[in-house]
Amino acid sequence: MSILYSLKQIARGLLLAGVFVNTPLFACTGIKLAAKDGALVHGRTLEFGVKIDTSIIVVPRDYEFKATTSQGPGLTYKAKYAALGAIAFDNVSIMDGINEKGLSVGTFYFPDFAKYATLTAENQSKALSPIDFSNWILTQFATVDEVKAGLSQVVIVPTLYKEWGDTALPCHYIVYDKSGKSIVIEPLQGLLFVSDNPLGVCTNSPNFDWHMTNLRNFINLTPFNTKPLNIKGLELKPLSQGSGMVGLPGDFTSPSRFVQAAIFSITATPSETADEAVLQAFHILNQFDIPVGMALEKEKDVTYTDYTMLTCVRNPQALKFYFKTYDDQTIRMVDLNKFDLKGKTILRASTVGRQPVEDVTSSLK
Repeated sequence: MSILYSLKQIARGLLLAGVFVNTPLFACTGIKLAAKDGALVHGRTLEFGVKIDTSIIVVPRDYEFKATTSQGPGLTYKAKYAALGAIAFDNVSIMDGINEKGLSVGTFYFPDFAKYATLTAENQSKALSPIDFSNWILTQFATVDEVKAGLSQVVIVPTLYKEWGDTALPCHYIVYDKSGKSIVIEPLQGLLFVSDNPLGVCTNSPNFDWHMTNLRNFINLTPFNTKPLNIKGLELKPLSQGSGMVGLPGDFTSPSRFVQAAIFSITATPSETADEAVLQAFHILNQFDIPVGMALEKEKDVTYTDYTMLTCVRNPQALKFYFKTYDDQTIRMVDLNKFDLKGKTILRASTVGRQPVEDVTSSLK
């Protein structure tokens, strides 16, 4: 069920609560695609204003986690399901990934709007940090409906990590299951609000309902070229291909990226198979690449540059996680099926790599 908030009310409440953050830029975009063979794939980009050290890990079943809070350990839980995905820095909590049941989750930046629960002695035993929350979802649930039913078991509390700066990382989350259902979970006013997400699209602030309302401003867009217009014998023709998309916002802000992601994923010609859909997802996500130097934030004497560090795509039917990085555009894949899901340790590999340039001079005849 989607719970509507007015933008003005939320902004006023957050201002009074003092949770507006001063954090380097962070822009992410998520999409979902369906193939003709019934397969579903979804993916996202990851941008941040400073370099993030990312790794890919596999978490086995029954691995025990202790959530982090500002007052010590929070919720203790064991992985019911094995999971695969990306972590940031050395915190072994998956922020974007997929589990053995095909449930996937993505953590997205949610500045100025995220308002977590207050940590108390009464709720500490069920408390999760914003980073722990996505890992808890992945390792505990098989479907979106199970996630909805289980949210009352936990709270998200503001927790500081030195790598993320001097404020609690403001996040909201997108969840997909193998059937294609999708939801967005947003911490607002200390509570967790759930919105059904039929498009499978996600970006950043404002809240999800605002984005869906704003999307109505662009329902005229179409992949078909506009027809020539005849005015008193004067024929006016479109100047080029793509005239049906005139008015599509092209900047890097989260409202514009949400519109782009929705339009691109809705109008995309369905691929024949899941493998083709994975490549198509990467092509669409390429539209959201932010080159170094195009989105800057200056704070005192420091200039932060937001750029696309990581792009990943998930295939929930095949349990495969694909990714590429800014420095290596080669698409790499990890297959969860090839691991011992009952293993005793977490397996890890860095995403760091430098793409080689292939010299094909000698192939010219």
